[in-house]
Amino acid sequence: MASLLCNARIQLTDTLEQMQQGTLMRKVKSKSWKKQRYFKLQDDCMTIWYQSKRTGKTESAFSISDVETVREGHQSEVLQSLAEEFPPERCFTIVFYGRRGNLDLIAGSAEEAQCWVQGLRQLIEVATSMDQREKIDQWIRDWFQKADKNKDGRMNFKEVQRLLKMMNVDMNEDHALRLFQDADKSESGTLEGEEFVLFYKALTQREEVLSLFQDFSEDGKKLTLLELVDFLQQEQLENEGTEELAMELIDKYEPSETARARHVLSADGFLMYLCSPEGSIFNPRHQALWQDMSQPLCHYFISSSHNTYLIEDQIRGQSSIEGYIRALKRGCRCLEVDCWDGPNGEPMVYHGHTFTSKIPFREVVSTLGKYAFKTSDYPVILSLENHCSMEQQEVLAQQLKDILGEHLLTTITDGRVPTQLPSPEELKHKILLKGKKIGRLEDTLDGPGDEAPDVSDDDNGAEAEEERRRMKKDKESLAQALSDCVVYCKNVSFRGFQEARSHSRPFEISSLSEAKARKLIRDAGNEFVRHNAWQLTRIYPSGLRTDSSNYSPQEMWNVGCQIVALNFQTAGTEMDLCDGLFSQNGRCGYVLKPPFMRDKETLFNPSDPDRWEGPGPTTLTIQVISGQQLPKVANSKDGAIIDPLVRVEIHGVPADQAHQETKYIENNGFNPHWDETLQFQLHVPELALVRFVVEDYDKTSRNDFVGQFTLAFANIKPGYRHIHLLSKDGTSIPPSSLFVHIRITQPPGPEKD
Repeated sequence: MASLLCNARIQLTDTLEQMQQGTLMRKVKSKSWKKQRYFKLQDDCMTIWYQSKRTGKTESAFSISDVETVREGHQSEVLQSLAEEFPPERCFTIVFYGRRGNLDLIAGSAEEAQCWVQGLRQLIEVATSMDQREKIDQWIRDWFQKADKNKDGRMNFKEVQRLLKMMNVDMNEDHALRLFQDADKSESGTLEGEEFVLFYKALTQREEVLSLFQDFSEDGKKLTLLELVDFLQQEQLENEGTEELAMELIDKYEPSETARARHVLSADGFLMYLCSPEGSIFNPRHQALWQDMSQPLCHYFISSSHNTYLIEDQIRGQSSIEGYIRALKRGCRCLEVDCWDGPNGEPMVYHGHTFTSKIPFREVVSTLGKYAFKTSDYPVILSLENHCSMEQQEVLAQQLKDILGEHLLTTITDGRVPTQLPSPEELKHKILLKGKKIGRLEDTLDGPGDEAPDVSDDDNGAEAEEERRRMKKDKESLAQALSDCVVYCKNVSFRGFQEARSHSRPFEISSLSEAKARKLIRDAGNEFVRHNAWQLTRIYPSGLRTDSSNYSPQEMWNVGCQIVALNFQTAGTEMDLCDGLFSQNGRCGYVLKPPFMRDKETLFNPSDPDRWEGPGPTTLTIQVISGQQLPKVANSKDGAIIDPLVRVEIHGVPADQAHQETKYIENNGFNPHWDETLQFQLHVPELALVRFVVEDYDKTSRNDFVGQFTLAFANIKPGYRHIHLLSKDGTSIPPSSLFVHIRITQPPGPEKD
């Protein structure tokens, strides 16, 4: 049974054996909540169980593949609050993917803590480097563990039936028994080890893949190199270096050494390829950094978060540096920080006039210094909501300079008054402060900003007077030291496109509420697009969204708004769109806008794309073939099997917004077959995002969410593709997938970029 239970790539070290024997540690939730729990690594080396010391009841279990990282010492607010009671060498934090809360632990000794920290890190490395085949094997092990109730390493038919229910399969009992008996080679009435793998393989036979394989295979048993090349060219529309690609795929995915040596692909190898990153709907070339990063900052969509310090709602939610760490790890490049006067001259960060908890500004800046460039090298914009007194503003400035050092941008890049914003490439590893500034950027180049602004021929006296009045007001409420930290992102009130253009200062930025932005989109769509071709605009959620809900970012991107701030802590369609857009370009947080949105004289208006000289609609045809191992609905009644349907949504300009869905399949979340074709017309494909959603049909109430995957239309690969589904949280749920065929028909005429 060992071969099934323990991952072949795991070397059983003393550390892991010690973890398998189990350790008593304190689980900590707050200063007053510290309870003893018995933690134990299971035999599969991929699951950790823990139970209450007092009751002995199993409290919980988690899989190593759910763990993102382990932090040593006092690296969470809870453990920091206990720093005087417990030394750092006994403390560590287990960080999970997605929005699941961290697990803070205190071991009995430094040695025990080290054992768990090192052991977990070793296992995380194995989990993250698994290929598709190993992930599926691991998935089988996980299910075997859950279903083997008496833990004897074998499974009778009753246990197998229970397992099928858990796996979302509603199977005819005779058929299940037949498969069980075929797999029970030892005729012992139970399945163990390899027998269980045989049973699983019979269960997961993919007829639709086999028939596709046989369409291209002359003998029905293998694809020769040339047959594979035919498939890649005809179906997958691969047209460059196809023979080299075919060789590569055989080397990478063919399990049989003999077949590899003969340069042929078996049906098993063919399936492995289709389930791999190369067989994914997401163009692998676009996952790396593939865009030009040398254009002005305003030519990019920038991943941006709102009230980054909150990890719950806007009224009573907890403020936490964890909000900043999570956002930065997801590639977010514009963070928000609300600063208020705190005790002992220390500014604090929280949502003003509410019951949200508070964190010192110093901690936020330290976290920023530590995590800003771990996921992306490109600049971070810190959006400062400054409510501090002059004294504490001086402290803000000092802490920014002391902690961030040379990462904080305090001067312009080339010493000249900029006529356009610098590029992400020029601003690598820089942190830009967005906030109010005394006077104009050009004044600071001529020395301190005391002089009254020059009045050019274009300015009338009233405008110059207004500017002087504004400057005087800023000087009374803004500390010079903090003003000096603002260079390219000077906050100004929006007074209309006309005024912005007549002053033409690319380094100024306006923030608009979602309602104000919507009105401008409605009334002056084309002007808004032109404005965003040369100046940054930030959009933020309505103050009425006290539950931290989000607006759709798509309508703001449609007019080229770069900094569309969302509540990252709130899962849902809006964050799926955000993750979908920014999952490309190396997840660096910057995505280049299409050419027609970077032109100051563009004629493009999202509400009327036909007036713009586009080449005519593109047709997207999606055949939804089948689903594989779909997860159960969270909190579903035990044993309930899902009735899945697939909805495809197009998010883009108003003329492109659309959705279509398949029929639902009754009682089959394991291998449902739809074989339905959905078709969409896209007028502006460059702005379209495509969201695939799987739901559990319910005739009496709203359908339940099962999984989704969202990507920009520009990143779609045509042909037979797998879509690897994500949870509500945006984390992967292997091996859940959809199998589809994609066809894209471009309008005739000159090719678009």
